[in-house]
Order: sequence, then C-alpha cells, then structure tokens
Amino acid sequence: MPKNASTGRHYSGINILILWGAVVEHGFPGQSWLTFRQALSLGGNVRKGARGTTVVYADRFTPEGEKRRARESGEDAQAIPFLKRFTVFNAAQCEGLPEDVTVNAPPPPQEMIEPQVEALIRASGIDFRIAGDRAFYVPALDYVQVPPPQAYFEPINWHRTALHELGHATGHSSRVGRDLTGGFGTKKYAFEELVALSGQSAPCLTHH
Repeated sequence: MPKNASTGRHYSGINILILWGAVVEHGFPGQSWLTFRQALSLGGNVRKGARGTTVVYADRFTPEGEKRRARESGEDAQAIPFLKRFTVFNAAQCEGLPEDVTVNAPPPPQEMIEPQVEALIRASGIDFRIAGDRAFYVPALDYVQVPPPQAYFEPINWHRTALHELGHATGHSSRVGRDLTGGFGTKKYAFEELVALSGQSAPCLTHH
C-alpha cells in the first residue's frame, strides 16, 4: 500500500490508485512517498528535475460564523467540504534519505497471502464453484465459476482470477445492483471490467 515515508500513514481513497499508477508508469521500486518539505526534514532532498505526483486531501470544516448561527437557531451546523492538492515524490526520486526510508520491505510470502484471500472468498457468501476451463460470473443464477488452481502456472493467479469474478458478483441486484447487461465492446462492459479489476486489485494491495 502507498504510504507517507515521514508519517508512516497509508494513503487512502483515490490516492491509492493515483500512486499505484505512478509506480507502474515510472517503474519506481517502492511505495514510499514524501512531500518536498518532508524530504528536507529527513535530511535528504528531491533530485533536481524530478516531477512529483499530485494527491488530494478531502475533508469538511465548519466556520465559526456557522457554528454561532447554529447555536443561536438551535439548528445543526452545516460543514463546508474542501479539497486540497499536494505534490509528493517517490522515495526513489530523492537523495540523502535515511536508510530506513529508502529500503523497501519485502512482500509477505505467498503462503501467507493465499489463506487470507481464501478466507475472503468464503466470507463473501457468494456461490463459488470450481470447474471447467473458463472463469465467469452468471448474473441470472448468481454464481461464480473458475477453473481449478492446477490450471494456473502460479497459485496467486488463481486467486486474482477468483477475486476478479467476485468483483463482478458484487453487481447482483441483491448487493450493489449495477447494470450487468453490457456486451463486449460497450461502455457498460468497460465500466464493469474496471469495477472487477478494482475488486481484484484492492485485496492484492492490502494483502501484499
């Protein structure tokens, strides 16, 4: 998961996808990020010419005037949403940082990841079948089917496929209720594939 190397806090929401995409696009070796000032405060600096990645912070605040109005009227105070933008740099774009910031922790072993994913599949409560030579979800009958794990070169790829199809199953009318009628090549189909990819990627990010 992308995290701030100075505070140790993990990024959330859309920032996960933004920073994940930046790592893929630029080939960064890790998911540690810093603002320009944070790099300086840690005794390092951002390399000259390095281009940062924009992340966002969303929150709400209540002006003092609105708090006063609410007290006088007895009504609830109305908070105002706001959005801030920040530029962050990957630790690989910096120089002179402490070693504990630049060293990337190795991912957990595969044998630790797979039981967690299998537990997630069971917890979904979705009719999950292992058979055949294709992976798919059937909305009309509300079940997922994937080939047996032996059909995949690596076990982790079976888990990715299973999570992808479970992502489609969240669209059933008894769950989120998405429109699953889009045929191949349509915008509806493309949107649904993005949803399933998100369902496949998020657990991989949080368990890897």
